[in-house]
Amino acid sequence: MKPKRDRSDFQKEGKAYVYYTGLGFQMIATIGVFAFIGYKIDMAKKGDVGIYTGLFSLVGVCVSLYSTIRSVLNKK
Repeated sequence: MKPKRDRSDFQKEGKAYVYYTGLGFQMIATIGVFAFIGYKIDMAKKGDVGIYTGLFSLVGVCVSLYSTIRSVLNKK
């Protein structure tokens, strides 16, 4: 027989779900902003390759990973 779960267990799970979902959206937004900045620089320089878009996207991934790891470690 399973132990009964009370309302506070469900609330804790819900809060954790919302927190980690928010972190995912924060990562997407950070990478998107950096990619957009790189895209605008590429358009201003009239480059065909898109080197700044790729470079800034990579920087955005690194920044978002650092921010997410720091947030998760501080949460505990």
